[in-house]
Amino acid sequence: MAAAWEKGKAVESGESPFVLGSIVRIFMKNFLTYTVCEVHPGPNLNVVVGANGTGKSSIVCAICLGLAGKPAFLGRADKVGLFVKQGCMKAIVEIELFKSPENILITREIYVANNTSVWFINRKPATLKTVEEQIAALNIQVDNLCQFLPQDKVGEFTRLSKTELLEATEKSIGSPEMYQFHCELKNFREKERELENFFREKNTSLEKMKQRVERYKQDVERYHECKRHVDLIEMLERKRPWVEYENVREQHEEVKQCRNQVKKELKCLRELQAPWTRKIQEAEENLNNLDMKTRDNTAEIRNISQKCKEKQDALEMKDKQIEEINQAFRMKKDEETNRQKKIYQTQQIIEEWQSELDTMAVCENLQPQIDAVNTELKKLQEEKANIDNNVSDLRAEKTNQEREEKRIIDRLGQLNNIMHVKEEKLKQRFRDTHSALLWLRNNKDKFKKKTCEPMMLEVRDRQNLRVNAVCAPDKSCAEILPSRPIEELHRYGFYSYLRELFDAPSPVMSYLCYQYRVHDVPVGTQKTRDMIERVIQETNLKQIYTAEERYVIKMSSYTKQTITSNICLKDAQYLTSSVDTEERGQLENQRQNISNTLKSLDARLTALFERQKLLDLKDNKLRQEKKALLERENRRRQLESKIGVKYDSLRQLEQDAIDLEKEFQLANVKIKEINKQKAELVTELMHLMKRIIPLNVDKVDLAFQMTRVTAKKNRLQSEYKAGTVQLRAAQQRLHELDNKKQHLYDKCRELMKQAQHICRLRPDQDFPEEFQVAFQTLPNTLEEIDAFLNEEKTRASCFTGLSSSVVEEYNKQTQEIQQLTEYLEEKRNELNNYKQNISQIKEKWINLLKVMIEQINEKFSKFFSSMQCVGEVDLHKENEEEYEKYGIRIRVKFHSSTELHELTPYYHSGGEKTVSTMLYLMALQELNRCPFRVVDEINQGMDPTNERRVFEMVVETACKKRTSQYFLITPKLLQNLTYNDKMTVLFVYNGPFMLETYKWNLKCFKKRQRRLSNITAS
Repeated sequence: MAAAWEKGKAVESGESPFVLGSIVRIFMKNFLTYTVCEVHPGPNLNVVVGANGTGKSSIVCAICLGLAGKPAFLGRADKVGLFVKQGCMKAIVEIELFKSPENILITREIYVANNTSVWFINRKPATLKTVEEQIAALNIQVDNLCQFLPQDKVGEFTRLSKTELLEATEKSIGSPEMYQFHCELKNFREKERELENFFREKNTSLEKMKQRVERYKQDVERYHECKRHVDLIEMLERKRPWVEYENVREQHEEVKQCRNQVKKELKCLRELQAPWTRKIQEAEENLNNLDMKTRDNTAEIRNISQKCKEKQDALEMKDKQIEEINQAFRMKKDEETNRQKKIYQTQQIIEEWQSELDTMAVCENLQPQIDAVNTELKKLQEEKANIDNNVSDLRAEKTNQEREEKRIIDRLGQLNNIMHVKEEKLKQRFRDTHSALLWLRNNKDKFKKKTCEPMMLEVRDRQNLRVNAVCAPDKSCAEILPSRPIEELHRYGFYSYLRELFDAPSPVMSYLCYQYRVHDVPVGTQKTRDMIERVIQETNLKQIYTAEERYVIKMSSYTKQTITSNICLKDAQYLTSSVDTEERGQLENQRQNISNTLKSLDARLTALFERQKLLDLKDNKLRQEKKALLERENRRRQLESKIGVKYDSLRQLEQDAIDLEKEFQLANVKIKEINKQKAELVTELMHLMKRIIPLNVDKVDLAFQMTRVTAKKNRLQSEYKAGTVQLRAAQQRLHELDNKKQHLYDKCRELMKQAQHICRLRPDQDFPEEFQVAFQTLPNTLEEIDAFLNEEKTRASCFTGLSSSVVEEYNKQTQEIQQLTEYLEEKRNELNNYKQNISQIKEKWINLLKVMIEQINEKFSKFFSSMQCVGEVDLHKENEEEYEKYGIRIRVKFHSSTELHELTPYYHSGGEKTVSTMLYLMALQELNRCPFRVVDEINQGMDPTNERRVFEMVVETACKKRTSQYFLITPKLLQNLTYNDKMTVLFVYNGPFMLETYKWNLKCFKKRQRRLSNITAS
């Protein structure tokens, strides 16, 4: 593969016959049918020949997928992972494209997992977008049917619409700007159409808006007149709180002057009462000083009392400590007493156990008895295991029997259900027969012999039911043989007698054979019906059945001629659901046998359970006996162990002895220390008591002084009270005036806020000049303002049904009209620009398009003329301005007696469509900008004559100098075709005996061929 890459480089150095973008090499690994394959196509026509299934189309798939094509375009699979060879996880496709000075190598690695691909350009990692850009730069279009026509897409070419064919042709052979001009024309035309529709709609809306504004104009004038009255009312309502505020402010000033006068009078009265006031203040100061001293004295007494209490609490705590020491000593004393008591009790227990141990005789050997018991227990266990196994077997057998019984019951239920369906049909069609059937089932004991259901001969019973009943013949006719074996009638299409096609109880079958001779009535097939006349003449049968008819053959008593009648068989109505009575009887017997078996199993299980109980009782008794023997053997060892434990406990108790004398002395030392601390606390307490006595004496003295000062203050206040009556009256008058002044002030503030709120003024904002000018023309008293306000409100109320929304809507509509007018002017300019652009681009595109179609038509007509046929290619357009509907129309005539007809997938034959497609592609070949074209098995629908002509044209066209590379894939070629030295033939073979690629040597094959030829000639 590396050598091929270097070879590709070398080719570029000289003048190469390859055009830019042609395929120099194709490499495939684990791709579809190929394990490893490398193809080196030629620069001109490449004919890929091989039997079906060898892998020709695999090369086409490799070209498509290797050049970033989509799997869906190939029509084989929708996932790229499906192109990996069966059993492999990865495939590689490598395409080498011609480009000077160095070829381009595009590699695609396909992974089955997640259907992913990895791309390389010149063996360097790349993205799919980069690969697509590189391929587009070379004008390679694997999704264009005019350039790349895979096997599964051949039929789609003729189904392309005129528009699709035009676009595909533009992309394939047109100049790069042609398709771009076409797309721009379609886009501009679409925008132009949208703008025209938009302009039309907006003009209509503009006219409607103007009409609507005219209707609003009168209402707006009436609204403005009403607004003038409303504005005057609003101004009156704004001035009214200011007038009210001014009135209250004047009252506030009058009250303020009266208050100042009363305040002066009160000042004179207070100056007259000043001496008495000073004496009372001095008395209050003395009283305050005495009160402060009393509080200090009381605090000191409280502090000392608190300390005394603390000392008393400490003495009580010391007493508690002494009590706790005494209590601890008593507990140790009690503990020592308990210890002595436990030692005595332990010694008593040891003596008792030792006495029992001494008196106990040497144990006899109990092992033989224990072994005997164990042997007996083992036998019991074995017997119990046998019983358990038997129980398990019986239960399993019982389960199987119950399961079988359930199956039989279910099957009987199904059979009974079939009988029920048949009875319902009988009841609906023949009610009397059904009633007779029920009577028969209840009265079977009245018949001497077996009865069968239903009955057929007409009888009458006591219930007056009209029914049919039959009596079977005394001698059974059920086994009578037919008059001739059925094998003799096989040649007439008969395959059975009527009796063999159904089952019935023996009496019923006997009656049917006796009465209707069903054992001698043959049943035939369609063959019988087709040769019925011959059957009647040669077989002498009286009655015949076929699949659809019944034939009855009679002999005329007078003319001795054969009379045949046939009746079409009706659909089965009453015997479609059948019951196998033999199966039903067998099931009933099986059910009875199973019931007996289950009873027997239950009895055996009960006996086994009783035996299990007896064995369990015996087992428990033996186990208790074994336990007693084991306890007798272990008793002595247990006593010895217990005595040892008790001796250890006794030694521990003796070690834990308490020295009570020592504990008593320690307690006395602690108590003496505590008593010493108590003596110190008592001394401190006595010292505090001595300090508190003088303080109590001072407290009593201060109380006497406070009493004297209080009496003096009360006397002064009594003398002062007589002169304060006039002062209090003045104070009361001043207080009332203060309250009234404050009330008027608050009211002024409230009215000010209300007036500012109505006028929408901030607290710190000056009174606007416009309000001052407006207020001068209005009344100045509340009465005049109220009268004027009522008059204006009455006038304003006459204007009903108006609102500000009318004016808002009027202004809004006026503004929208202006905006829409300006917007439409902009759109008109934009529309003119689009029309100008369309006109410019259309002229360029149409000129290029006409030249291209004329060239295609010239080549296409020439090819058809060489085949003694007529073909034309022209430009199809329904409307000059509908650029998206422009298309290429192909018209052909294959017979001189017909007219030119447009190529469609329905009018022309498959061969005609294939020839037309191939010649159209050949017409594009010399004009094609694409580097190569691929056509896969397009010659399969042609007759030999057309195939030869088309092949010669392909060879002639594709082998011209500097033409595009051409790939023609076909499974076969006609004999004696015309070939060219510039064409390359690639033979594709496949099979288990194929040579490996590296073993293929064409020189060796030619040398061997010459040697064999020489041998043959000699």
